[in-house]
Amino acid sequence: MSKGHKHIAALDIGTTEVRAVAGELIENDQMEIIGVGRAPSRGVRKGVVVNIEATVEAIKHAVEEAEMMCGLPIDAVYVSLNGAHVRGINSRGVIAISRRNREISEEDVYRVIEQARAVSVPTDREIIDVLPQEFTVDGQDGIGNPIGFLGMRLEAAVHVVTSPITARQNVITSVNRSGMTVIDTVVSHVAVSEATLTPDEKEYGAAMLDIGADITNLTIYFRDAIRHTAVFPTGGSHFTNDIAVGLRTPVPEAERMKRSEGCALAALMADHESRQMVEVPSVGGRQPRLLSRQILCEILQPRAEEIFSLAAEEVKRAGFERQILSSVVLVGGGSLMDGIVEMAEQVFDLPARHGMPDFVGGLTSDIDSPAYATVVGTLLYGFHKEVNQKKIHSLKDSAPKQVGFFRRLFG
Repeated sequence: MSKGHKHIAALDIGTTEVRAVAGELIENDQMEIIGVGRAPSRGVRKGVVVNIEATVEAIKHAVEEAEMMCGLPIDAVYVSLNGAHVRGINSRGVIAISRRNREISEEDVYRVIEQARAVSVPTDREIIDVLPQEFTVDGQDGIGNPIGFLGMRLEAAVHVVTSPITARQNVITSVNRSGMTVIDTVVSHVAVSEATLTPDEKEYGAAMLDIGADITNLTIYFRDAIRHTAVFPTGGSHFTNDIAVGLRTPVPEAERMKRSEGCALAALMADHESRQMVEVPSVGGRQPRLLSRQILCEILQPRAEEIFSLAAEEVKRAGFERQILSSVVLVGGGSLMDGIVEMAEQVFDLPARHGMPDFVGGLTSDIDSPAYATVVGTLLYGFHKEVNQKKIHSLKDSAPKQVGFFRRLFG
């Protein structure tokens, strides 16, 4: 690569697929996609690695495909963390500004965040991320960067994300055994928001649902910060299982029918569509049957209602039903079914849309799907980290006070 350019890579180790993306930092701090790879995942359940050897093979295949496309070796990656075991809680910290001039410094910001992250965590869990929400100086809230403010009391509101120690380590071990090092890990809630949410959605409030194979992640964004996260043990594979059980058909055939003929809201189908006949293969070598598409959709609709109802109840329980003013954003492979956006609008009574990966150039046609939101967001996280490191380097002489702030809060 030419001087002044650098490439980075990201991995999303999912339940059904492992996705790898390589990107290049170009002039004007822009990111271009130069390589994409994917491989079936066999060693992950509900976002947790349950078979390291199978996970290693899937990672190798996905990375090799990305390497072939970009023509560059990938030896270090950013990795997303996901799973039903990931939990988030809000916390607050407060410190006194004791120096005579009362000016808040980067050390004060560091101290108050450390104070806020001092939550009780079981011995088998660890804090994997601390996401600053806002700062309060002498009762004045809504401050994004308090450095330089004058005050006697500094408070910080943060979102603390925890995970079992072994879960994160097993992901890192799988990547290491694939012949790569992990530069950093990023929680999927953060990664998806990096790739899909617009500035207005982050500011005015959005609910983001990442519908994976076995789980669904809920992220509430408001005032440019993550305010709440939750995980539900229901996802795209449950649609498939409902078809397999309801129509007594093999799971692979149920998956095929879900993708090609499924609809999450039967009312959307026109009369001629609802009367269309779908061939349903039988088990045990028996002859396939013909059923109307209406019956298939009536099997899928209750599960879609359940997923969105769980999310809507969680939003209400967390007290954010009035803060989500812009939209509901759907990502993940489980959100690709017809009618899923309309069902979300019906349950939430808000505009809904698919979250397509954005804010990158290059091979965008290869990642033009909500299923790639997490891996592209992980890449963007690494991209922003690289850019901020450049800012730190350029600020060393001119503004040394900001160096520590960038390093501690942004990488």
